[in-house]
Amino acid sequence: MLDLFKLRIRHGKQAIPNIRKAEVLETFKGFPIIDESKCADKCKDCKDVCPTEAIEVNPLRLDLGKCIFCGECEKVCSSGAIKFTNQYQLGSTNRNSLIISSGKTFEQFEEEAVDAKKEIHKYFGRSLKLRQVSAGGCNGCELELAATTNVNFDMGRFGIDFVASPRHADGIVITGPISANMAPALKDAYESISDPKIVIAVGVCSISGGLFANSNHVNRNFFDEIPVDLFVPGCPPHPLTFIHALLDYIGK
Repeated sequence: MLDLFKLRIRHGKQAIPNIRKAEVLETFKGFPIIDESKCADKCKDCKDVCPTEAIEVNPLRLDLGKCIFCGECEKVCSSGAIKFTNQYQLGSTNRNSLIISSGKTFEQFEEEAVDAKKEIHKYFGRSLKLRQVSAGGCNGCELELAATTNVNFDMGRFGIDFVASPRHADGIVITGPISANMAPALKDAYESISDPKIVIAVGVCSISGGLFANSNHVNRNFFDEIPVDLFVPGCPPHPLTFIHALLDYIGK
């Protein structure tokens, strides 16, 4: 027992001390800077190369809800009209805010992205229990969500935890494009959560269908009936992206 105490002291505090000021690698692809003025010849190379139709031209804009952050658009754009930064704070309560137009700065996006209402803070500010449902996902988002609970990110210190049953949850976290086979199970899980409850769409597949948006084996009727409270883009999103978005949403 004494050896265990000594080992624990030697390990120290492994969690990131200040989650708000945590940094990621410079190579991480996060918030994009769009500058249409650099599109001298008005080419459409970036739009043509995008596998999820996340880019529109005239005017030039990029939809983070569709973007898989592959970086191909940045590679083919020789003029530098699209450039990804490593800003990972991408969560938003407004789907339209995820559409980044030319000239929009990260500071402008962050200011308007998450609407932290007093009612949300009142209900979930001290404790938020979430049920995660993988609705046909590739397991990328699921792995990153699992990482939020490890000793490095330690999401539980903020009172936010994943639970085993929707009956124990305050909200549902959806990953994957929602395959036809998972659509009924997702609806059952949602209806098993007592009111008030929140819906969080994590990853590009959940937000827009991603690469599988036009598949005949996807059934996204759930989102036609149930509004989403928080969007967390990425493919997959960084654990810090998810935690930061949640802390903003519950006003913590």
